[in-house]
Amino acid sequence: EQLQDGEKPHTCVECGKSFRWNSHLIRHQSSHNGERPYECGQCRKRFKTSSNLLVHQRTHTQERPFRCPDCGQGFRRNSSLVMHRRIHTGERPHECEECGKRFRHSSSLISHQRTH
Repeated sequence: EQLQDGEKPHTCVECGKSFRWNSHLIRHQSSHNGERPYECGQCRKRFKTSSNLLVHQRTHTQERPFRCPDCGQGFRRNSSLVMHRRIHTGERPHECEECGKRFRHSSSLISHQRTH
């Protein structure tokens, strides 16, 4: 059966969150039972997802596969590269609703909002 756009038929009985794919529900359910089935072979630290284990393993190898095309700096995660590139592009996507000041990082906006 074909899924319709936005349809999420697989629902977590613990919290009610819904997912498009059953495999995503299964992965999510480990967040409720504390299960960490993925273990680092070097330091024995355990992770809920294989992708988190992969990123962690880069701390042992110093691998930084995501490179900034502007300055060449390397990152372990693509999301870190995306935030770094805002330095070069000047992008400030997080705006204070009270005064209109804009920030590169949501954490900077949150700190700023405490000043109002």
